[in-house]
Amino acid sequence: MSAPVSCTVDGGIAQVRLDRPDKLNALTLDTLEGLVETARSLRSDRTLRGVVLGGSGDSFCAGLDFATVLREPPRVARAFVPRPWRGTNLFQEACWAWRRLPVPVVAAVHGHCYGGGLQIALAADLRMTTPDAQWSVLEARWGLVPDMSGIQALSQQVRMDVAKRLTMTGEVVSGTRAVELGLASEVHDDPVAAATRFLEEVATRSPDSVAATKRVFERTWSSGPRRTFARERLEQARLLGRRNTGAAREAALRREAPSFGPRAR
Repeated sequence: MSAPVSCTVDGGIAQVRLDRPDKLNALTLDTLEGLVETARSLRSDRTLRGVVLGGSGDSFCAGLDFATVLREPPRVARAFVPRPWRGTNLFQEACWAWRRLPVPVVAAVHGHCYGGGLQIALAADLRMTTPDAQWSVLEARWGLVPDMSGIQALSQQVRMDVAKRLTMTGEVVSGTRAVELGLASEVHDDPVAAATRFLEEVATRSPDSVAATKRVFERTWSSGPRRTFARERLEQARLLGRRNTGAAREAALRREAPSFGPRAR
């Protein structure tokens, strides 16, 4: 049986795929574990510059495969318990692990983007979608609420009334409408190609400043001014002495392509 998550890296850009195309990439516990393990492995790669997170076959992800998951109640119970050092359980970490990466992660969405799949997409830094993709907070259909970090992510992306409407109804919206609502970032006929182009552009910037950008926004988005100002100063002070910052500055002055080393730890 093939692994439920695949990953290849080329030129510093990882192509990660949910890989159960015959099941529309519906999520099993093995898939969730594969997502966490893949994210952790990539986090240790200092040459990594970005991640495209997509789905094989006809869909991004059709949500949780309840029929498969509910066959293993003890394993579900263990997966539901949060790890104190992370603050997430397996379901949540399968999404939030992508926020922990120091590189941009772009979800490339086509076909279905339902339930847990939508929550995985929301954990990415950007979301490229086909115009006809189908987005839904599908948990409402099951009498549930999003519990894979989706509430936190929704609160960062859309107005509260929009989040409530989508979560209460399970309404299905197109990729075009998802961009209008703030769920998705951009519409593209080929979201994988668009995501890869974006990451190739980001790869021309200092990996240290990109990591700092992601970190400072993640840690201050809902903070007050004083805490945000303090974080700005801290990140800038760290960057000023970095080799990659010097390379970027010298290249900008000479108007040539910079030569960066590995991302700082």
